[in-house]
Formats: sequence, C-alpha cells, structure tokens
Amino acid sequence: QVQLVESGGGLVQPGGSLRLSCAASGFTLDNYAIVWFRQAPGKEREEVSCIGSRDYNTYYAGSVKGRFTISRDTAENKVYLQMNSLKPEDSALYFCATDLLLGGSCPKYEYDFWGQGTQVTVSP
Repeated sequence: QVQLVESGGGLVQPGGSLRLSCAASGFTLDNYAIVWFRQAPGKEREEVSCIGSRDYNTYYAGSVKGRFTISRDTAENKVYLQMNSLKPEDSALYFCATDLLLGGSCPKYEYDFWGQGTQVTVSP
C-alpha cells in the first residue's frame, strides 16, 4: 500500500528553521520525483520544491529559492525539506506528493498520492 507521511512542522519565529520529513512506505522514493507543495487558507496551492528520480534534478519556487533545500535519504526512504529564514508567508499546511511515474523529473504540478500534511506556522 502506497503511503506518504509528513512530519516536522511546528510553530517557529520569523527567521527560524524547520526540517520537514516525508516518509514513504509501499514504494521506493528514489525511483520517483517527489514534490513538496503547500496550501494556506485562501491561497492557491503552491509547489515549493521537487526532487527528481535518483536526484536527477531539483526545483524551487521563486518564493523559497535560496532558503529551502530538498534532499533525499535513500537508506531511510525519506525526502526532507530544510526550511531556513522562515517568513510569516511560509505558514501553510505542507504536503509531500508523487505521481508514481518511474524516472520522473521536476518540476511537477500533477500528482496522485500525498500524505496528511504537516502544519508550519511562522509567527512572532
């Protein structure tokens, strides 16, 4: 059974850091492109980062470039999103997702599987 589980969110002050984790079960993350997207109330969904199959390439939205870093740990079957210099506008529910198409590259805007999300709140 394909499952993605996000964790690592929380409340942080502006300028702070968080590291989000995306743990997969039922498939090997390394073979697929993995997307982190976020959804805030009243705002459109935003794909903030993506890592291609076997780390072929990465993608960052302009709003997070230089502040967020995506990485993959193949041994643990996880993908991480390191978020630094956080801003209040980064507050959202963050999801990891995949379309389960072998050998995928980034960016990706359509996907079929995602987890329950992890909440990130940036506030003084």
